[in-house]
Amino acid sequence: MPRRHHLVNDKTRGTLGTVPYHHGDLRRTLLDAALVAIAEHGPVAVSLRELARRAGVSHAAPTHHFRDKTGLLTAVAAEGWTLLADALDAVTDREFSEMGVAYVVFATTHPAHFAVMRTPGLVHADDPALVAAQQRAGRSLQTEPDGAARDRATALAGWSLVHGLSALLLEGLVAPDPGSDVEALARAVTGRLGRPLPRRQG
Repeated sequence: MPRRHHLVNDKTRGTLGTVPYHHGDLRRTLLDAALVAIAEHGPVAVSLRELARRAGVSHAAPTHHFRDKTGLLTAVAAEGWTLLADALDAVTDREFSEMGVAYVVFATTHPAHFAVMRTPGLVHADDPALVAAQQRAGRSLQTEPDGAARDRATALAGWSLVHGLSALLLEGLVAPDPGSDVEALARAVTGRLGRPLPRRQG
């Protein structure tokens, strides 16, 4: 079988590409192809037949691993939540402001994963792997640096802030200042948590 051009990059949107199938790793190949397709057209437009075409395998091959499109998107979401949990666990400063920065950086560098994660109606919500990954990420966001549980309203307010900022960045409605980057913008925004708003002059 001829080898096809390799293009897998969750950070790239709007770029056409195919993902070659390397024998013995079809599941990973299909997930990578799904990430490319989601980045191009969104999760709703993904089809197993198109992913098979991109991977250069039979149109029935994806069903052996995911059964259907919902199963495939559930696997993408579970992987996304796992990657997010890893990113949160890697934060050494357990203050929510820094956890929030990690959240925004994850979302903007994994837009395809994040697109599925923020569209729960497309997945099997009770999938054990997905639930476990969501709970693991949630524990990081809902736990104070000393290990105590965060006040629910406070945790929800913080999550809403960083989730909303992530969405605004991905939708192109806001952008970092010239010479700055997403991490700096996220740190400036999350740094407002718990601080009084500055008074306007005049």
